[in-house]
Amino acid sequence: MNIIRTHLHLGAAEPFTILHASDTHLTRADERDDARKLALAGRRTNNFPKAEQHLQELTALAQQRGLTVVHTGDLIDFVSAANIDAARGFADQVDCFMAAGNHEFSLYVGEAKEDAAYRNISLDRVNAVFKNNIRFASRIIGGVNFVALDNSYYLVEQWQLERLREEAERGYPIVLALHTPLYSQDMYRQRAEQGKVNPAYLMSVPEELMRAYTPDRYEQQLQDAVTAEAYRFITESGAVKAILTGHLHCDFEADITPTLRQYVTGIGTVREIVID
Repeated sequence: MNIIRTHLHLGAAEPFTILHASDTHLTRADERDDARKLALAGRRTNNFPKAEQHLQELTALAQQRGLTVVHTGDLIDFVSAANIDAARGFADQVDCFMAAGNHEFSLYVGEAKEDAAYRNISLDRVNAVFKNNIRFASRIIGGVNFVALDNSYYLVEQWQLERLREEAERGYPIVLALHTPLYSQDMYRQRAEQGKVNPAYLMSVPEELMRAYTPDRYEQQLQDAVTAEAYRFITESGAVKAILTGHLHCDFEADITPTLRQYVTGIGTVREIVID
């Protein structure tokens, strides 16, 4: 497993270290699931052949060093009894602070429109596995407020924005854990250089940059008014000091503003973050 070392100066009470991981994509299924799910597991395992190895290495590192893991989603690739068991085992073995990814709620991967109704089919079952609410949660570590917010469907809901504003009023520096990275010129440019600008798979991409998107991706990723306001609050309020994300399956970091840096952690990577 690749390890990236990152240092954040946030005014912590004393220096501490956390691990950031994302997009493990466990692909387990067994006799408790139907034949369609078993076939899906076989196909998806070919896409993520090292998922089990990555999870074992992440677990071992967290246990050996006694570190909190901030996981920004897609720990599982789809909802199955075996994947649920694996996620529960991980959450029981390490101190995990979790933000949901879109695959946490995926039943058969790509078979349906991902919206609130679809998410709610499996939300309670998946959420019960973890020690925090994976749609929104806050945790103070060393005088720093880690906030997990589920934006995995490219949107922020009104209640989440209100909760984020409440967390900002507490006065702690915020490290925001999201699944989907926020738009920035550097991030969008990198996606374009990779040939992946259509679509870029980022939250709050300006509409004029989405004109080449296919109709389904345009509808999926077009921000609404609440999401636009959330983007402004995150990037302009000064309360959020760093953003940890995943979703893109690559490692990247860049400033969104001169005082706000975003860190994307990809498959097979653990970001070891020292905070002081």
